[in-house]
Amino acid sequence: MIKINNITKSFGNFFALRGIDLQIHSGEFWIIVGPNGAGKTTLLKILSTLSKPTEGKIEIGRNISDQSGIELRSQIGFIGHQSFLYGNLSAEENLTFYARMYGLKNEKNIIHAKLTQVGLYDRRDDLVRNFSRGMQQRLTIARALLPDPKIILLDEPFSGLDQQGIDLFSSLLTSLITPERIILMTTHNLYLGWELATHYAILAKGKIVEKNSRGDMNFENFKILYRKRTGEGN
Repeated sequence: MIKINNITKSFGNFFALRGIDLQIHSGEFWIIVGPNGAGKTTLLKILSTLSKPTEGKIEIGRNISDQSGIELRSQIGFIGHQSFLYGNLSAEENLTFYARMYGLKNEKNIIHAKLTQVGLYDRRDDLVRNFSRGMQQRLTIARALLPDPKIILLDEPFSGLDQQGIDLFSSLLTSLITPERIILMTTHNLYLGWELATHYAILAKGKIVEKNSRGDMNFENFKILYRKRTGEGN
């Protein structure tokens, strides 16, 4: 479980987040949606430990400030705007580099399994600089999955993908949903997010203005709710 308690993040006099409270349980897939500047990326960066909150605390099992960096990195897989891949290395070489950072045993077997999972095993020896945007995104997922994290954070993962890439990536994300894992994803594409989500949170001006399970709500009603709570059409 993740417990987010009264998280605030300020940059000088500007508040990117204002008192965020959220409880997320294993097996849930949350989408975090809202207008540009609502605080979505800031929230994911704090959850990934790339940034610290100004106030409040986050518990992932226990308070994240009480856990070592290695311990946290093994629990959290973060896929952001940067792939953190090396273009002059092959797909397998990239994953080998990160597997050794995590101190994984049987790294070759794990790497081959992850490459197979994301459909890139046959391209394992190709340089990443020759990969399409969609292939790089899939390899980024493989990188994040190396330590078998219980939490996966995705920040606008569909950005820059063509329709084929979106379809492949959506199928891959669906395969990652397990009863033991938590997935949080920010997205501007309400439809794609809604198709994957079990829960949603709508952010506006740094605050959660609506949160709930998807339940029986259909997509059209969700769009109406989103527009009502943010004042933004989609």
